[in-house]
Amino acid sequence: MQSERMAKRFRSFFMVCPTFVWGKLFTFAACYCELIKNRAMEEILDLVNEMSPYLLLGFLLAGVMHTFVPTHLYHRYLGRPTFRSVVNAMLLSLPVPLCSCGVIPTAMSLRRQGASKGATVSFLIATPQTGVDSIIATYSLMGLPFALMRPLAAIVTSLLGGQLTNWLCGGDSSSPSAPVATDAGVKRSFTARMGQALRYAFVEMMQDIGRWLVLGLVVAGLITVFVPDSVFSLLASNTLLSILVVLVCAVPMYLCATGSIPIAVALMLKGLSPGTALVLLMAGPAVNVASMLVVRKVMGLRTLLIYLLSVVGGAIGFALTIDYLLPRRWFTSHLEIMQSCCHEHTPWFNVGCSILLLLLLLNALRLRYFHKGEAGHHHCHCHDEACACHARADEGVRLTITGMSCNHCRANVEKALRSVPGVESVSVDLPTAQAVIYGTASLEELRRAVESIGFGVKP
Repeated sequence: MQSERMAKRFRSFFMVCPTFVWGKLFTFAACYCELIKNRAMEEILDLVNEMSPYLLLGFLLAGVMHTFVPTHLYHRYLGRPTFRSVVNAMLLSLPVPLCSCGVIPTAMSLRRQGASKGATVSFLIATPQTGVDSIIATYSLMGLPFALMRPLAAIVTSLLGGQLTNWLCGGDSSSPSAPVATDAGVKRSFTARMGQALRYAFVEMMQDIGRWLVLGLVVAGLITVFVPDSVFSLLASNTLLSILVVLVCAVPMYLCATGSIPIAVALMLKGLSPGTALVLLMAGPAVNVASMLVVRKVMGLRTLLIYLLSVVGGAIGFALTIDYLLPRRWFTSHLEIMQSCCHEHTPWFNVGCSILLLLLLLNALRLRYFHKGEAGHHHCHCHDEACACHARADEGVRLTITGMSCNHCRANVEKALRSVPGVESVSVDLPTAQAVIYGTASLEELRRAVESIGFGVKP
């Protein structure tokens, strides 16, 4: 009876003053959410201000190398199943500014032109981890030791994976090759090439990795704010367990080489070891579901297993080396400096770089998602009504390309289609995934050309 009376009083209390009680609860919840949001925004802004000058420099250098380094250099010296071809592939990967998804069609294009499986695997492992933009960004947030160890681990892992592929895949030297059109014979002035470099750096690369960079910054801020330090207490005391947990999370996911950096920093600030952070930096960009499916389709199951074993084994080996054989302070001192300076006044130069980076990202994403694609609108610049372009204006073949995710994918699809005998012109639009091909090539030939570099085709 007493409990029933207490229940009645409790109900009557909420019936008499519901506005007061629920109003207080709502106000408390709103204040708490506002506090959390402000903390998350502060963490994200600190990361952006620290990275923005280095990111802009990295994007610029990537654009210059993409434009001024001849494309044909990336398609030579890779044909024999020897260690030398593996080394050549690794060396060619160092200056190539490709994101984690853009390297997939490029590597498959190398394979299609005659590169050995070992050289292709070496290129596939090293390229997304050794981009100049990601190395500079790693230096800005994680210091010089990490900026040196990350490409070193990628180089060693790529050489190991490539040579294992040569040894264990039956000495296969090349796949059926087909000439891929390049722009090597096109003469451009220095000004035009610099304009192309700037467009590649601050439009195309921003479109390709911008959203992943933003996502990485947001995830890092949320980890810092929402995940309590106690969650990582068990992992922090068990290096091997923390490495395995990060591997399980990172391997199937798509993580941009640059966007993974703030996430690794956030995990280290929560107490995880530097070796565990390196595992995320290595396995996240080098392996994901998309790359695994393409490697399995184009080069077979055995090559895929060697590819995975090389990346995972290399990541674990270098992580244990950092945590047990090298001084921990080498890899944590930069973070300590960042934490001690996080409440100091941010230099105006960094703020200006952050604003410029934000404007460039917004412009790139606007062009990517809100600008009407032009595939299907054939443009002829010959001004000759008798040319084949005008004569075949209504006879273009329209295809839907599946699997494209960046401008490198689009460029590789265009090159593959352009290499088919009988193709006169090609137009591929990334947002709509539409390709329009003019010429006499058959649908089956076009399909084979696209599928040979790992993409799918729907008429």
